[in-house]
Amino acid sequence: MSRLLNNEDIPFCALIEPAQDAVRADLGATRGEFVLIVHDWCMFNFNQHTSKADRLVRSHKSDMGYELGTALAIDAADGRPLGPMEFRLRTGAGMLSTRVGGADLPRGHVDEIAAVMGDAQRWGLRRRLVHVIDREADSVGHYRQWHADGHRFLVRSDESRLVRHDGRERKLDDVVADLRGRMQDVRGAMGLPEVVMIGGKAGRVRVAEAEVILHRPARHNTGEKTAGGSKKQVEVPGPPLPLRLVVVHVVDGSGVVLAEWRLLTNIPAEDADAATIGRWYGHRWGIETYHKLLKSSGMNAEQWQQQSGEAFLRRLCVASMACLTVWHLQREESEEAARLRETLVRLSGRQMKHRVESTAPALLAGLERLLAIDDLMRREDLEDILALARRVIPRLFPDRSG
Repeated sequence: MSRLLNNEDIPFCALIEPAQDAVRADLGATRGEFVLIVHDWCMFNFNQHTSKADRLVRSHKSDMGYELGTALAIDAADGRPLGPMEFRLRTGAGMLSTRVGGADLPRGHVDEIAAVMGDAQRWGLRRRLVHVIDREADSVGHYRQWHADGHRFLVRSDESRLVRHDGRERKLDDVVADLRGRMQDVRGAMGLPEVVMIGGKAGRVRVAEAEVILHRPARHNTGEKTAGGSKKQVEVPGPPLPLRLVVVHVVDGSGVVLAEWRLLTNIPAEDADAATIGRWYGHRWGIETYHKLLKSSGMNAEQWQQQSGEAFLRRLCVASMACLTVWHLQREESEEAARLRETLVRLSGRQMKHRVESTAPALLAGLERLLAIDDLMRREDLEDILALARRVIPRLFPDRSG
């Protein structure tokens, strides 16, 4: 690991290759037509790490660190996170990327996506790609660009805009209101309604859809400010864009809506029905879990002491393989894998609750300690170490030979 971390001659694109190869191997061992490429961003806060001279100042002086953009591959069939295909790290000195040839530093997050989509065609995943993005990508101009370039996307809509529906111009809110009266339960195995957890509460999933056309001009930020201090925008006309609007509700037993998603997609209905579109967006949660593993629950990357964005990204690429290893271990059903999971949880020192056998953060913590033990055993003799402990701290290591 130290050889990879400290060798500046190894480019970022080479450091991400093992993770990309693992994703390709995973997909090659399963059947399916689609793979989801989920895009999201995550801020690593380093306010107190003054040794990092290239920290990015995001909104104010107490919001400093590095901002990571990730393209995570997820199996569309079952929602399994497979691994990262690309990292982009915004620092105060510019953009670092695992992409061959690097990446430009555009004005906003969403402006990064077109280039990722284009590069994804060279990843060799041998599946039809569906790009899934949360509501910060709800942008008419970008929808038009992605569609014109032949990419399939699924985005959560946030803005209330005017659309064409049933031959007339309507507010998107009104179209959604009409669909609420046409919701149908999503049924899974044995015809039973699908149930998901939202905020600790169980709810059944319901969906409805309609065809809409985005016909109004797009709004682009100019980078300037108005006299009132708000962002200055200009209107950019474009061709009408037909999309599917899929509304997803998660409803509890009393009929209370726990969550509502307004999803816009250019994926044809013959490729994925409304229920499938809803499931695919639900799989987006995998990238939130992944970033949490990196930040706090497993890798604790906000505690890393690397003094530059370049060094931080190198370690991130190497650490990502540990996450993939844990995901594979979680899916392994053999008795040996179960025993190893039990051992790693014990090494982690974490308590499992609610009859959960293991969690990814616990397995990562245990794996880190097991690797440290392995490194120690390669250098030292266990009996010598235990004998030393019995002499120096006999209360913790009593001599049981007698």
